[in-house]
Amino acid sequence: MKRIYLLASALTLIFASCEKSSEQSADETLAVEQETLSIAADQCGTMGVLEEKMAENPELAEKMAAVERHTKMAVERGLTKRLASDGKIEIPVVFHVLYNSASENIPLSQLQDQITALNEDFSMSNPGRNSIPAEFAAVESNIGIRFVLEDVIRVKTKKRQWRPDDAMKFSSSDGSDVVNPQEFLNIWVVSNMPYRGGNILGYAQFPGGSWSTDGVVMDHRFTGTTQYSTGRTATHEVGHWLNLRHIWGDGGCGATDYVADTPDSDGPSRGCPSYPTVNCGTADMTMNFMDYSDDPCLNMFTEGQKSRMLSVFANGGFRATMAD
Repeated sequence: MKRIYLLASALTLIFASCEKSSEQSADETLAVEQETLSIAADQCGTMGVLEEKMAENPELAEKMAAVERHTKMAVERGLTKRLASDGKIEIPVVFHVLYNSASENIPLSQLQDQITALNEDFSMSNPGRNSIPAEFAAVESNIGIRFVLEDVIRVKTKKRQWRPDDAMKFSSSDGSDVVNPQEFLNIWVVSNMPYRGGNILGYAQFPGGSWSTDGVVMDHRFTGTTQYSTGRTATHEVGHWLNLRHIWGDGGCGATDYVADTPDSDGPSRGCPSYPTVNCGTADMTMNFMDYSDDPCLNMFTEGQKSRMLSVFANGGFRATMAD
């Protein structure tokens, strides 16, 4: 994911070079205005959205606690290992492209680029992995998941922006209904998403939530290969969808991401930090996909993260039907 001030600078340059003419259409004007919006400090909106959903639905906390109990049991008993006997779990992906302006109706090639990036990152073939320090290369993991493009649903919508409140996941609110979420990964691609004083790049729903809203939501500018993106925002959000937490545990030193082989840290990374960047007495794993470093500097998952992700596919796991 991109560093905030670099993106803001780039968007400012774009705005300065695209002066509005009197004949400019309303859609074109809106597109230029959207490009000047800042990105929120929390580039990923997943945890904020989770907090709001738990406040709205107290039962969600117990459902997620049940997922966590199953994850712990599956990891401890090694039940995740049988799932990848052929080396891969195949996940079909349905993209919902919701667009108001032509620029938001992103082409098939951009969606295919996103699938390519996911497959690189979940099969230990990320192009930047040769830069991983030896300390962390020892726990680098091939997750053994393959993503395939199942379908693309395109919806012309009246909405010019979306809050991360799941409205885009329902045709009744001018969005697009989820498709077979127990078998498919649904990814909604939308215009900008204002949230907490800025705009987020994406958010995901953790295992345990409602099937009617299950999936990932992405800003169209950070989907696939663009001037802002190499597709790693989706890798981060799919990590959440597979039950991974942020690498810093969304707290200070001592907060946990429930993974033993990711070092403790006091907060997210920005840009491309040099190695070693030391916090909490250990070097930060700034190149982990669940951090906030720039796209080119996000290059790995760990063995512990693999076990946690594959647990959701084990018997009794929330996504077990995808591994049948």
